[in-house]
Amino acid sequence: MDALVLARIQFAANISFHILFPAITIALGWVLLYFKLRYAGSRDAAWMDAYRFWTKVFALSFAIGVVSGITMSFQFGTNWPGFMTKAGNVAGPLLAYEVLTAFFLEAVFLGIMLFGFKRVPGWVHTLATFLVAAGTTLSAFWIVALNSWMQTPSGYEMRDGVLHAADWWAVVFNPSMPYRLAHMLLASGLTAAFLIAGLSAYRWLRGDREGGVMVALKSSVRIAAVLIPIQIFAGDQHGLNTLKHQPQKIAAMEANWETGPDVPLVLFAWPDEENRTNHFEIAIPSGASLILTHDPNGVVPGLNDFEGNHPPVAPLFWGFRVMVGIGVLMLAVSWWGAWTLWRRGDAGLWLGRALVAMTFSGWGATLAGWYVTEIGRQPWLVTGVLTTAEAASATPAPMIGLTLAMYLIVYAGLLGAYVSVLFYLARKGAQPTGAPQEGAIQTALGAQAT
Repeated sequence: MDALVLARIQFAANISFHILFPAITIALGWVLLYFKLRYAGSRDAAWMDAYRFWTKVFALSFAIGVVSGITMSFQFGTNWPGFMTKAGNVAGPLLAYEVLTAFFLEAVFLGIMLFGFKRVPGWVHTLATFLVAAGTTLSAFWIVALNSWMQTPSGYEMRDGVLHAADWWAVVFNPSMPYRLAHMLLASGLTAAFLIAGLSAYRWLRGDREGGVMVALKSSVRIAAVLIPIQIFAGDQHGLNTLKHQPQKIAAMEANWETGPDVPLVLFAWPDEENRTNHFEIAIPSGASLILTHDPNGVVPGLNDFEGNHPPVAPLFWGFRVMVGIGVLMLAVSWWGAWTLWRRGDAGLWLGRALVAMTFSGWGATLAGWYVTEIGRQPWLVTGVLTTAEAASATPAPMIGLTLAMYLIVYAGLLGAYVSVLFYLARKGAQPTGAPQEGAIQTALGAQAT
């Protein structure tokens, strides 16, 4: 393969692996705070059992997320030196803010949250849980700000071919940033909710009927049932923003070739980019115009207006439909679950199995959404300013291919180990309230470090 293609695949592999874990921890920190506050208010041991069990999952996820994030950042220098050379004056400070304001906050108080339950006053432990949750969200804020700026750059000026920040407020709160941040935070909430629901249902199906299992199961299903319609609305608003600022991305997502009104919503097709048409198309008349402009006669951009300056069509077309399809499943399963748990008080066999099957559905939707976002920016790295090809290094293709293969092997092993540990913890169950669990967490973290 071409060195540029290999470099893109390598970075995609790194960021795909990395995003799996912040997608859990960003929201899981707030769920842990909810469990802790419910325990503080009721002194019901079930809430503390849930807190202790999911603290283990948080610790393991946080550890892998940190390590994979460091690996990803190295590639700015090894594979994409042109990015930091031209845009480093903007990207560098944003990454530094993430470390200084978010990562340090998480690192300082994570130890208190994990190991300080019996060593500090209760309010200090609760405060530490809050600060860790706030740190994960603040970290997401800065990373999404940078990524959004690369999608819709603003607040910069060019000096001798190098980007400089002219207005930091405009840089951070660029046109797409609020929509992307809301979409990502809600995606994290759904990812964590279905992970909690799936593992809790797995424990319930195995006969673990402890109070901590049921409060986690009911809480997570209700969280998912509330968040998914909000996510659908946020996604609609994000789509309208994308239509305004990145019309070629929308055109590729819809596999729409000609600009015009009354554009159908393509449910299924095989996009043929070479002949600029769709094969085997199944579509709803005027559907795309209605969804994208809220007017069945609205004008939707076509790819032929951006020939030579639009992303590859098939990955966006299919990636978007995978994301939406998983979202529809989330809506159906979470509402079914909320209704069943309200009426019966327990999951039942079929709902339990469905929730276990949906355990990692948030990962699927998140990855599909990220692929649409990142591939949809091509051929640009910073839209309208710096192309991906201009930023790439001169590293030979065989060397990139070798390191890519090594990354994939390591990541496959780590991902398999991570999932295995999660289900091992679920089979083992939570420790009784008040029992020390430092050894269990240290063992998990030590195994992960090894």
